[in-house]
Amino acid sequence: MADSSGGAGRSPGQTLCDFIGEEAWADLARHGFHRRHHAGSQLLRQGEPGTHVLAVLSGVAKVVRHERDGGLTLLAFRGPGELLGEVAVLDDGVRLANVEALSSCVVAVLSKTEFLGFAARHDLFPVLVRYALTRLRESDQARGGGDVLARLAAVLVRLADISGQAAGRPDQPLELALTRHELAQYLQTSRNTITSKLAELECCRVEARRTRIVIHDLAVLRQVAASLNG
Repeated sequence: MADSSGGAGRSPGQTLCDFIGEEAWADLARHGFHRRHHAGSQLLRQGEPGTHVLAVLSGVAKVVRHERDGGLTLLAFRGPGELLGEVAVLDDGVRLANVEALSSCVVAVLSKTEFLGFAARHDLFPVLVRYALTRLRESDQARGGGDVLARLAAVLVRLADISGQAAGRPDQPLELALTRHELAQYLQTSRNTITSKLAELECCRVEARRTRIVIHDLAVLRQVAASLNG
C-alpha cells in the first residue's frame, strides 16, 4: 500500500542513512514502492530467497531466527534509516531470519535488480560492508555482558527513540510489543532476571505487561539509563 511517510523518528547511531547521507537515502526510498505493515505482521520470511530489500522509513522491526530445535532467538531491532534483507540479495542466498513489525512500519520495497543497480551507481558496496560490520558490533555490545539493568534500560530507551512514537506523543505512554522472554533472549540472560530488573525500573514508571512493555515517563528512564551507563 502506498504511503508518503518519511524518516521521522530515525534511530541514533550508525544507520545506513548515516553512512550514505540523507540525499542518497531519499533517492533509495524513491526507487521503491511504499508499503505499510501493522504491528505483529511479517516483513521478511526465513528460508525464502533474497528477491528484494526493504528500506525502513518509519517504525521499528525485530529480527527473529527460528532455530533447529524449534525455539526462537531475537537477534536485533531495526528502525528508520535501516536496510532489511540485503544479505540474501548480495550473496544470492536465502533469508537467515524472519523480520516482524514491532510497531506500525512503513518500508520502501526494492527488487534485487533495482537495489543492485542503485548500489552500483552510488558505489555503495564498500559502504554496505562497513554497515554490516557496525550492525554486528551493535549486536555484540548488547550481548557483551556487564550490568543487566544498565543494558536493559539502554535498550528500552533506544527502542523508544527508534519507534518515533515518543516524538509524536511525548506526554502519552509508549507501548512496545515486547515480551520479557524476548528481552531475555536479546540480552542473553534469564527471563527471571529480566522480570527482576523490570521491577527495579518501576521507579522510572516502566510497566511490564504480558506482551507489552509500557514506558510512562521516557524522560526519567532516559536519565536513569544515562546514569547507569555513564
